[in-house]
Amino acid sequence: MHNTWIYIAVMAIVSYIIRALPLTLIRRPITNTFVKSFLYYVPYVTLAVMTFPAILSASNSMIAGLAAFVIGVILSWRQASLLQVSVICCVAVFIIECFI
Repeated sequence: MHNTWIYIAVMAIVSYIIRALPLTLIRRPITNTFVKSFLYYVPYVTLAVMTFPAILSASNSMIAGLAAFVIGVILSWRQASLLQVSVICCVAVFIIECFI
């Protein structure tokens, strides 16, 4: 039980430092185009990193998840709507899991 409080304190300190350092170190507007473009894509990369493993492990078969991912990427690339992509991917997982 004693270690739990230490873990919580360390996580709180790390979370505070991550939020406080940019506020204290960066006082001027960012003018570097590389840094601006890097910061622009951080939310998208974070979302992708959190979502991709969930896609593969959401079904009983990793093959079904991977197939749905590939189908979803292809449909998104062809500019299908979010509803169409999600419904078709769910149907694909269902069909693949019926045969596996």
